[in-house]
Amino acid sequence: MKRRLEISELIFRIISYTLLTVFALLCLYPFLYAVSASVSGRHAVEYKELILLPKDIQFEAFRDMFSNNEFWNAYSNTLFLTIYGTIWSLFTAILGGYALSKKRLLFRKFFNFFLVFTMWFSAGIVPQYLNYLATKSVFNSVGIMDDKWLVVIAMGMAAMNIILLRNAFENVPGEIEEAAIVDGATELQVLQKVFIPMSKSTIATVALFFAISRWNGYFWARQMISHGYEQPLQVFIRDKLVQYTESEELATWSFNYAADSLIFALIVCSIIPILIIYPFIQKYFAKGTNAGGVKE
Repeated sequence: MKRRLEISELIFRIISYTLLTVFALLCLYPFLYAVSASVSGRHAVEYKELILLPKDIQFEAFRDMFSNNEFWNAYSNTLFLTIYGTIWSLFTAILGGYALSKKRLLFRKFFNFFLVFTMWFSAGIVPQYLNYLATKSVFNSVGIMDDKWLVVIAMGMAAMNIILLRNAFENVPGEIEEAAIVDGATELQVLQKVFIPMSKSTIATVALFFAISRWNGYFWARQMISHGYEQPLQVFIRDKLVQYTESEELATWSFNYAADSLIFALIVCSIIPILIIYPFIQKYFAKGTNAGGVKE
């Protein structure tokens, strides 16, 4: 028989659900407004008549954006940075987390402290920028002229994500690792067949962190990628935002939609891939970092 809720419990649930609903609506509203503004008419957008629902619906902003080759070039650059950047960052994080999880690692405490130390004290933007310039010179000397690889490789480390993976690997029962070694498994096979499958929830979460970071990356892409045709989507959106907010550009604007509608259309298209991927990875958040175990 289902237990009746006490008055205090009922009040708590009502307040909790109300606050969560309000918070969810506050988070959802900017996206809904961006969608509405991207498909609304010029008058409604320029005179701030929009609240939630679109007015004078048109899709010319999306049509002109989709017909812009610069948009697709920036989109492909962002996909390049996100896919290869996530793969490389996840590869280094898994290897680093696995090594640091082993008590037999020589100077393990020093390496763990040094990793955490980089989170406490950052060198700063200027030294980091000079370091990236030196790395860029090395890349150019070996024939790598595409600056996107600099963003992918030189920015592939994240101390926090390595720590998350290290903690996940430490939670894998030692008996399973010992059994695999007794069966003749090598170090690489132990990592591939034991630790990675049993930590897939943490790995999926870290992969999502890396993917979002690469997809939304703006500052260092702006600083380190010198050629315009290699710029990612976020830099492209920023350039268009500056261009379409200049008084000279607005004075000659002759389209049926507002300049802001084109910016909002770009923003909506930049969010869609994350909205598609997130639901498939969200299920791993609720799971523990250890997907299996043994009974002693």
